[in-house]
Amino acid sequence: MQVVVIGTGYVGLTAAACLAHLGHTVFGVDDDAQKIQALSAGRVPLYEPHLGELVQEGRGNGRLRFLSSLADALTGAEVALICVGTPIGAKGEADLSAVEKVARRLAEAATGPLLVVEKSTVPAQTGQWIARTLATTSKGAGVDLEVASNPEFQREGSAVSDFLHPDRLVFGVSSAQGEAQLRALYAPILERRINCPVHAQACPGAAPPVIVTDITTAELIKHAANSFLATKISFINLIADLCERLGADASAVAEGVGTDPRIGRANLQAGLGFGGSCFPKDLQAFVALAQQAGVDFNLLEEVSRINARRIDRAVEKLRQELWVLKDKEIALLGLAFKPETDDVRNAPALALAERLKAEGAVVRGYDPQAGPRAASATRAIAVVSDAYRVAENADALVLCTEWPDFAALDWSRIHKTMRRPLVLDGRNFIDRAKLEAFGFRVLRMGA
Repeated sequence: MQVVVIGTGYVGLTAAACLAHLGHTVFGVDDDAQKIQALSAGRVPLYEPHLGELVQEGRGNGRLRFLSSLADALTGAEVALICVGTPIGAKGEADLSAVEKVARRLAEAATGPLLVVEKSTVPAQTGQWIARTLATTSKGAGVDLEVASNPEFQREGSAVSDFLHPDRLVFGVSSAQGEAQLRALYAPILERRINCPVHAQACPGAAPPVIVTDITTAELIKHAANSFLATKISFINLIADLCERLGADASAVAEGVGTDPRIGRANLQAGLGFGGSCFPKDLQAFVALAQQAGVDFNLLEEVSRINARRIDRAVEKLRQELWVLKDKEIALLGLAFKPETDDVRNAPALALAERLKAEGAVVRGYDPQAGPRAASATRAIAVVSDAYRVAENADALVLCTEWPDFAALDWSRIHKTMRRPLVLDGRNFIDRAKLEAFGFRVLRMGA
């Protein structure tokens, strides 16, 4: 198929590269001329495992091209994916101005039948507005523009694997033809005809289930999924606070609860809380949507408040150990909101740095990928380029992101360079006994 992907951020670029890998001819379109120029030259402006090699593969075999002109990309296209941002508006609602703009431009530029697929995370009933915009803006006689919803469930850090090996595919459609086109788009995945770059081999496996619904239901599935996952994180973090008061171990509680198949272990990890571009934004947008519909969703407002208080708890733990934080040197190990990405949007590490800076502390930070983005995002951190340098003369070291490489560091060397061998494991992922054997005082979240 010939596919147009509008927006080349995390979602759009991953979709474009993976669809080209599946054999489609894909045009990635973006208004950012510098980004298009960089991508056309093979420079990927973000870090995501395996994404760069798929972009290079697509450029090499001619299946993946990047353009600034939507009209040029639409010539002969059968499917257009909307992958633009939906940031939070002034009242917590999703700002859909970019989605509306794309819908208008699609209607004006389309010259033939086109399935318009929303992959951006949007509130329920957005598809109805897109359909109205297409109908009122289209100038082409006989141009059939149909809307569908195909929400993405890709996690940053494993987006390529999640795209090629989805645990489910959701098709929100209004016709059998729309469903058939989406099935054709994902045919190599549904038929398990994948040569997977993640595993460097063909991955037959089982085909993912396909959930076919109306468009509004598909939109709601995405928001509900993210909100539920965020709720699990805030729940275990509240349990962690209770464990600290009662002398219990939150990690053991999570293990005991998570082995129940009705609950599951995923997202039951006490720590500094969630960040990134999805959970915080989607929670606010979902609450705003519920309010507009007359449904009281205060549960999700409390989920956000619990998450925000995780930074308070981390600062409190450091203050209990260091007494006065002013002029103390605090090292942050990990600045991205999660491992295997360079994304620092709503990253707990940056929020913690801002709080510590306000207390008068001197904050340094290191991350294998996110250093430059962190340095651009805040002036509260002096970003260094080495995991060992960040710990030199530090009064405390906080593990903010669970990069696997951090567990393999020479902790004996780090112990020797720190002023005070204090580690706050904000993700509860380092072997506590190992660090204590080197002489560290180790603090954990929920223990």
